[in-house]
Amino acid sequence: MSGGYFCMERLSFCLLLSAWSWGWAPGGAAKPKGQGYPHMNSIRIDGDITLGGLFPVHGRGAEGKACGELKKEKGIHRLEAMLFALDRINNDPDLLPNITLGARILDTCSRDTHALEQSLTFVQALIEKDSTEVRCVNGGPPIITKPERVVGVIGASGSSVSIMVANILRLFKIPQISYASTAPDLSDNSRYDFFSRVVPSDTYQAQAMVDIVKALKWNYVSTLASEGSYGESGVEAFIQKSREDGEWCPEPEMQTALSSAPCQHPLFHGAGHAAGAPAPPCRRAPVPVASLRRRVLEAAKRANQTGHFIWMGSDSWGSKISPVLHLEEVAEGSVTILPKRVSVKGFDRYFSSRTLDNNRRNIWFAEFWEENFHCKLSRHALKKGSSIKKCTNRERIGQDSSYEQEGKVQFVIDAVYAMGHALHNMHKNLCPGKVGLCPRMDPVDGVELLKYIRNVNFSGIAGTPVTFNENGDAPGRYDIYQYQIRNSTPEYKVIGQWTDHLHLKVESMLWPGGGSQLPSSICSLPCKPGERKKLVKGIPCCWHCERCDGYQYQLDEFHCKRCHFNERPNENHTSCTPIPIIKLEWSSPWAVVPVFIAIVGIIATLFVVVTFVRYNDTPIVKASGRELSYVLLTGIFLCYATTFLMIAEPDLSTCSLRRIFLGLGMSISYAALLTKTNRIYRIFEQGKKSVSAPRFISPASQLVITFSLISLQLVGVCIWFIVDPSHSVIDYEDQRTTNPHFARGILKCDISDLSLICLLGYSMLLMVTCTVYAIKTRGVPETFNEAKPIGFTMYTTCIVWLAFIPIFFGTSQSAEKMYIQTTTLTISVSLSASVSLGMLYMPKVYIILFHPEQNVPKRKRSLKAVVTAATMSNKFSQKGGFRPNGEAKSELCENLETQ
Repeated sequence: MSGGYFCMERLSFCLLLSAWSWGWAPGGAAKPKGQGYPHMNSIRIDGDITLGGLFPVHGRGAEGKACGELKKEKGIHRLEAMLFALDRINNDPDLLPNITLGARILDTCSRDTHALEQSLTFVQALIEKDSTEVRCVNGGPPIITKPERVVGVIGASGSSVSIMVANILRLFKIPQISYASTAPDLSDNSRYDFFSRVVPSDTYQAQAMVDIVKALKWNYVSTLASEGSYGESGVEAFIQKSREDGEWCPEPEMQTALSSAPCQHPLFHGAGHAAGAPAPPCRRAPVPVASLRRRVLEAAKRANQTGHFIWMGSDSWGSKISPVLHLEEVAEGSVTILPKRVSVKGFDRYFSSRTLDNNRRNIWFAEFWEENFHCKLSRHALKKGSSIKKCTNRERIGQDSSYEQEGKVQFVIDAVYAMGHALHNMHKNLCPGKVGLCPRMDPVDGVELLKYIRNVNFSGIAGTPVTFNENGDAPGRYDIYQYQIRNSTPEYKVIGQWTDHLHLKVESMLWPGGGSQLPSSICSLPCKPGERKKLVKGIPCCWHCERCDGYQYQLDEFHCKRCHFNERPNENHTSCTPIPIIKLEWSSPWAVVPVFIAIVGIIATLFVVVTFVRYNDTPIVKASGRELSYVLLTGIFLCYATTFLMIAEPDLSTCSLRRIFLGLGMSISYAALLTKTNRIYRIFEQGKKSVSAPRFISPASQLVITFSLISLQLVGVCIWFIVDPSHSVIDYEDQRTTNPHFARGILKCDISDLSLICLLGYSMLLMVTCTVYAIKTRGVPETFNEAKPIGFTMYTTCIVWLAFIPIFFGTSQSAEKMYIQTTTLTISVSLSASVSLGMLYMPKVYIILFHPEQNVPKRKRSLKAVVTAATMSNKFSQKGGFRPNGEAKSELCENLETQ
């Protein structure tokens, strides 16, 4: 079942005022107790106290006519119920003894304006009429029937009629008790202070319907009503109660009257329409209320919506057969509500015994007789060829025609009895011990009578207590019905009751097709965890579910909120959890490779150091410049050791050591190499000019120059510590992926890319400068001061760092940035150290260990010989007699021992 439907009906009238005509037919002065006589279009029954009665004996007339067809049940049954109650009271020796109740009963014709016109009859006796200038033809005074004084009114039926009548009765302080008007507007004691009713207000009915919808777990229904206070006020009360409940809502789009072709109504064209896109209501001509319920079902059938809607009808539908006759399949499963009532057996006996002879007081009974038995009382009314027969007056109600007691008969009787008990109590208090009316009750004070009406408390004709609250409303008591089809037999079955709270037997309910599974009626499915509701404009219980995406979580039913910067939503986006913190682990492949290289490099470096120390005084060790060699080996060792600092867990000490040693090892290495190449360059440049030795070429001078260059690196690091103290941070942006499930916080030292460039920049400057000197000294003799190995070392190192730059900075947007950059940096530093170690020291270690015969002193040369060699080399270069690599072909320098 795809939808639920709430149907609330009420009378439909045109607001049309008519002029009042003062006209009275002559009548007898004295009449027997309880005997009724026709008086124009009303029933007049004489009595000591006269009650007014308003009943919809006829329906609304067509255009130009006040009244239409006779209403057998709502009109005649209810009217006879009042006459029945009057007879019982007048014959009851314990209720108003020696006081006869009379009546003036009018036909409202189901039209509020017509009822207003008719109800002026009730106030005529209260209006002074001056007839002194009225004379008959013979000069005598006019014969005027004395208007009876109506002390209270029973009625009306429709809420719109009661509202119209109540507005005029309150002006003359005439209490009014309705037997069928249930509009919530009538509970306004400031506007309708003389109005009371023995039926509960639609406020109770609306609450009962809301409770039913909740019990059936429906959260979305459509409402349908026809024009008038009953339907409009009832639907408004229903909507208000549903909003107060807050868990569901009705769709207000369907509050419109149906047309004579209700299959064109948007309800049926919009069946199954998407939430948020209801078909717009259209203008329709009003439909006679008697046929409204049936026309709705017929429209649903023609629109092929049988079984699509579950109908919920108000008390105007109740348990009536006529709305569902021949439409049983469309109405199957419908839930209806009726004020709690019972069939009055005494009335059944009374009404079944009514004939044309014993019921002359009812001026409309003859019309009812013809309608009920499909006959005509007058032979002249018979048309030739018609199948309608002449009435014989021997017909009997219930035998020759169908009969079912109208649902409001009980309430009509209770309303009359409420007026009777109020008058009885008033008489006891104002006329104690008096027989008949006393002066204090002649006339009856309407204000005083109202107080007694509001205070009555008696057992009604059905055995239920009759009371009124401060607004004149009766307590809410309802029976809940469902129209079921069992074994092809349709029937209304009582499935529950409502008296302040609901008692519903859901298990006994049957739905279209005979199923017992509860159908659903929802506009929108509940949102899943992590989804917020986006309400459809104008329909508060319809929504679209929107996922709280990205780093948002579901704050409440309607809102998403972004998690804190160090949090991410959980899997279903209902809360936030801390983002996992990661760092480069020792077991990671990104760490294993550089650590392996560093370990091998450290072992090789220590091996070289041990070898050089062991053979410290051998010619090869001496010829390589022992002091700067040990400095260079220290730098190489620090380059390898830096790998462990880069992979260790970042903290204050680790980050501080990274700042110090990341650039220090390279600075030491390149400072030593730069000092060596600069010394060679200055020696040969000096030899071109003179035979004197250049300054600062001694070992001590070389160490001073080297440590001076290294100190610049240390000074820069110290300044950095002062300006920006070292600390570790958790970076949540580097790996803030689109999918928060993969988001990670990176624990790292607070060293930006710019800081890293500055840190390594000085080492790069030393490297470039050393490379320049290596190029300039490429023409020196092969055996002179390792010029060529240093040159090859610097060329290779430059290639390593040129490859490092695009890899390091080109991965700044990668999710693996931390791993790639750390691994690239550590491997580049280790490769630089390995190049220096392999090209500068491994050949010497090889000779020392495996060819000791070559580790012998060369013949010594003085500094003058060295300078002479440099001079001769320059001369050969100028003559172009040099080898392809620029080396002089002179043999003068082949056996030079470097000092």
